[in-house]
Amino acid sequence: MINANLEHCLSFIHSQSATTKTPVPETGIRRAVTISRQAGCGAVSIAEKLADYLQLHAPPATAPWTIFDRDLMTKVLSDHKLPAYLAKFLPEDRVSAIEDTLADIFGVRPTAETMVQQTAETVLKLAELGGVILIGRGGNIITARLPHVLHVRLVAPLDDRIERICRDDHKSPAEARRFCLEEEQARARYLKTYFNAEINDPVNYHLIINTSHVGSENATKLIGDAALKV
Repeated sequence: MINANLEHCLSFIHSQSATTKTPVPETGIRRAVTISRQAGCGAVSIAEKLADYLQLHAPPATAPWTIFDRDLMTKVLSDHKLPAYLAKFLPEDRVSAIEDTLADIFGVRPTAETMVQQTAETVLKLAELGGVILIGRGGNIITARLPHVLHVRLVAPLDDRIERICRDDHKSPAEARRFCLEEEQARARYLKTYFNAEINDPVNYHLIINTSHVGSENATKLIGDAALKV
């Protein structure tokens, strides 16, 4: 059964592709935000608050601000008419060279490079539509040339992130620590392998926010106000 988040995303996509276009600001552009994040720094929660904040400042009757995170892969698969089971082959990390080689030989699935390219095409389409918050997947690098997109990096001390994951995901401290470190390595590899970019390079972002020091409410307002001025 389709979950609520995916339903929201599909509703956004449908409304944007409808014959009757939704109103846009006088500039003719609906802004967008990309969020790069360390594991456990509360990115999804901040993104949800941010969507509400930006919607409050949106012109009347526009499509709601929508978050694309894990559900982005469903949109990729739909765009390129790929079977849904392929979603598991594109975490934010490199698919192994062995799997890629077998895919090339036997045609079992698109290679990782093809999947990343198709994901990038989807990210660009969504960012050009505007009114979206894109989490991960190298969104800041993919949309770097779009002037109406704000790029944000969320960070926090490791101990705080471990504590949040233990609380929210019911993991032990050891499991949470391992998850944080593995996710960070995977995301860094993904960006380096496919975009030749360093995930921690500050020049790739408009804002870098320490969510432990700033707090989610203040982080939301900082990002929202900056996005409205891009």
